[in-house]
Amino acid sequence: MRYFIGITAGLLLAGCAVTTSPPSVSIQNQSFQNLAEEAWNFNRMQNPAVAARLGDKSAEGKLMDMSPAAMQARYEARKSFYQQLEAIPAESLSEENQINREMIMYALRNQLSDYEFQMYLTPLTNETGPHNRLAYVASGKRIRTEHDANVYLSELSEIPAAMAQYIAYMREGIATGITQPAVVLYGMPDSINAYIKQDPTESTFYAPIAAAKNTLDANVFNRVDTDAKNIILSQVNKAYSDFHAFMVNEYIPNSRADIAAINLPNGEAFYANRVRHYTTTDLTAQEIHDKGLAEVARIRSEMDAVIAELEFEGSFADFTHFLRTDHRFYPTSEEQLLKEAAYISKKADAVLPKFFKLLPRNTYGVAPVPAEIAPTYTTGRYAGSSADDQPGYYWVNTYGLDRRPLYALEALTLHEAVPGHHLQISLAKEMENVPDYRRSTYISAFGEGWGLYAEHLGVEAGFYQDPYSNFGRLSYEMWRAARLVVDTGMHTMGWTRDQAVDFMASNTALSMHNVNTEIDRYISWPGQALAYKLGEMLIKDLRIEAEEALGLDFDIREFHYQVLKNGSIPLATLEDKVRAYIVEAAANKQ
Repeated sequence: MRYFIGITAGLLLAGCAVTTSPPSVSIQNQSFQNLAEEAWNFNRMQNPAVAARLGDKSAEGKLMDMSPAAMQARYEARKSFYQQLEAIPAESLSEENQINREMIMYALRNQLSDYEFQMYLTPLTNETGPHNRLAYVASGKRIRTEHDANVYLSELSEIPAAMAQYIAYMREGIATGITQPAVVLYGMPDSINAYIKQDPTESTFYAPIAAAKNTLDANVFNRVDTDAKNIILSQVNKAYSDFHAFMVNEYIPNSRADIAAINLPNGEAFYANRVRHYTTTDLTAQEIHDKGLAEVARIRSEMDAVIAELEFEGSFADFTHFLRTDHRFYPTSEEQLLKEAAYISKKADAVLPKFFKLLPRNTYGVAPVPAEIAPTYTTGRYAGSSADDQPGYYWVNTYGLDRRPLYALEALTLHEAVPGHHLQISLAKEMENVPDYRRSTYISAFGEGWGLYAEHLGVEAGFYQDPYSNFGRLSYEMWRAARLVVDTGMHTMGWTRDQAVDFMASNTALSMHNVNTEIDRYISWPGQALAYKLGEMLIKDLRIEAEEALGLDFDIREFHYQVLKNGSIPLATLEDKVRAYIVEAAANKQ
């Protein structure tokens, strides 16, 4: 049964006259394109760094204005754009513009939801917060001229005011009962402290200055160097110290004890909104929960088969305990873990032509998760490139080596690097003849669904030859299936954190550190974890349909091209486009 959201045509705005005959297709397409580009440009210009790059000199050296007045103004402008786009009937547009309309409206709708549900009052999860976001100012910053240096110094000087704005919103969250649960914030103080360095040359914020030493004139560098050190010591460190004190003395003690999203003010509507956003489906929490339970049962039977193959004597719990505690399964150094991840990555690179007829131009590297966030961060992640001349990175968490099992590394690598996130995201960024917002918008249900599908594709590509590695793959798939159960369970069905931990631990081989970190992630980021399995299930279902319809004419490279060619799109759109390809291909073979 089809259960993905259909993208319906919008209605005319109230008060607009209804014409007796519709405008020509070309006029309607041009009107849409102009409006969508205007909305996209408005969004881009809200980021001072982008605005400055596009010629707005007044934006140089500024951070984004997060004041209540600025946020409301952005909300009203985006709402107007959204309503105008909604008034353009989808069926009046070309096929490409119908997808473009879905994408720009998807992005705008999420920004409107952020404001309407006051998500800015909780600008942190268990993994990250404002302190990480502001530190991003330094990442990728290139100082080539004295002017570049002055702009960067100005940005550093804006950090105290920006941090004060975040603190003010979080205080408002305390007053209104909209906070993160205290139970997920145990690692936050240390994460903030990691940025406070008494030697400014060791600061994350000093790195762009250090890199400019051989670029700037010596006298200019000496002046910039002195100014940067003074700003870091007197302003940045103080802002971070103030935020640390606020978190320890005020925010965490006054954060809510309850973990369920539906118990927040307007919580039921908020969670439903997050589910719809992250999954692009109209499934209810109960339907998702039930799908998760069914998948858990199916995958568990495959895991039991692997245990039987290994002739292990003991229960499922005994086997997972063995995997979590036997030293043979864990790296002994960060270098070993990173090298193994790099080796698997190169093996994956080599099999790509067999499965894909179009590969991305951009490359990727393997790097550790930054130390400042590693203790509470997930086991690995893909960090896309921020510029055309920058690679993507497959981040591997090297914190707590006794919690990073090597038997799961093949699945992790195929998901985060290739043929998973790097391949999919890079191809999307390299699409031609589409607007920038098509290349930039990331839809979790598609992207994470593809990442999980990529893990399974490794079976066909010759990975998982070792039964333990295959069990690691199944454990990762079980991890994503269990998410459907625990996310909906905790946020809508009264599940406790301990209940969720027990469910995850008893059905996967994840280390207990990873189990606890992941559960805290789901608590602090409602709905996001639902995207993976639902997206993967659709891709697998569409592949089965294509194989059955095309028989010997089925071409795996062409199928993957059809899935990926439109970039990151809603699941309903993916379903429509791939099924249209199947019908056409089946007709052509007769």
